[in-house]
Amino acid sequence: MRTNDATDRGNAQDGVLGHGGHEQCRPADVRSAVRQAVSGRCGTSGCPYDEDGLSDALLVASELTSNAILHGGGITGFDVDMDGPAVRVSVSDRSDRLPVTHDPLDEQGRQRTGGRGWPIVCRLARNVKVACLPSGGKRITAVVPVF
Repeated sequence: MRTNDATDRGNAQDGVLGHGGHEQCRPADVRSAVRQAVSGRCGTSGCPYDEDGLSDALLVASELTSNAILHGGGITGFDVDMDGPAVRVSVSDRSDRLPVTHDPLDEQGRQRTGGRGWPIVCRLARNVKVACLPSGGKRITAVVPVF
């Protein structure tokens, strides 16, 4: 991944779409970057992408960014790039807390609201990594096949 770990700032060179922490970042921004990276690969290689794979990558991007906003103190940066036949999505936030999976039922056996994002990310991505950042916070990276 082409980011500076010390500052967690992205760049837009060499097919990497990134976002530093100074402007507002929305899940739609990361989804747009995923679409742009996949479209760019299609234009370069002439190879069509898998629609289901792109849908999975967009859902993973949404879950990572939503979780960063809801549980991680906000998005501090993101990177999207191609990794062979897959798209790699990295989202950074302010929290050092690692993602957790909760039982879908509460103590009384009732369905809980929420708590499904992390299992979705882990199920759809072929590789998921969580890294602590030197400046605090964490970066979660998921690689989703799209070709």
